[in-house]
Amino acid sequence: MLMKNLKTMYFLVLAFVLMVTACTPIKTEVNATNKVLRYGSITGLKPEKMAYYKKLHAAVWPGVLKKITACNIHNYSIYLKEIEGKQYLFSYFEYTGNDFAADMKKMAADTTTQRWWKETAPTQIPLPDAAAKGETWSNMEEVFHKD
Repeated sequence: MLMKNLKTMYFLVLAFVLMVTACTPIKTEVNATNKVLRYGSITGLKPEKMAYYKKLHAAVWPGVLKKITACNIHNYSIYLKEIEGKQYLFSYFEYTGNDFAADMKKMAADTTTQRWWKETAPTQIPLPDAAAKGETWSNMEEVFHKD
């Protein structure tokens, strides 16, 4: 059992290292003044917190949704997948603003969003690369897209 867990962890770490090494988002021209950046990221989910996480996201706070939109994020989805008995969350969104870093700072400064993150953070298990940076979600590399 220990060997299987070590092999699983090795596989996941290797896969994520390969994905994260080129995590620069792909830019797709929409028009001359507006670009869409697509972001995919992943994190773990504590099994004992799965029901609570789903409950939170079944009724996301209106202030959180408003801030997401104000920060130029659209088509935001989070998916859940069990892999070898462990739960993982996959996040996808499209960014249409002109300054991603500034918009993320604006989101992080929002008190409603900070309260939301205090609810969601204890449910998640950051992957090693994100944990090393004090983050929760690990960026993923886009390898294919079709409009």
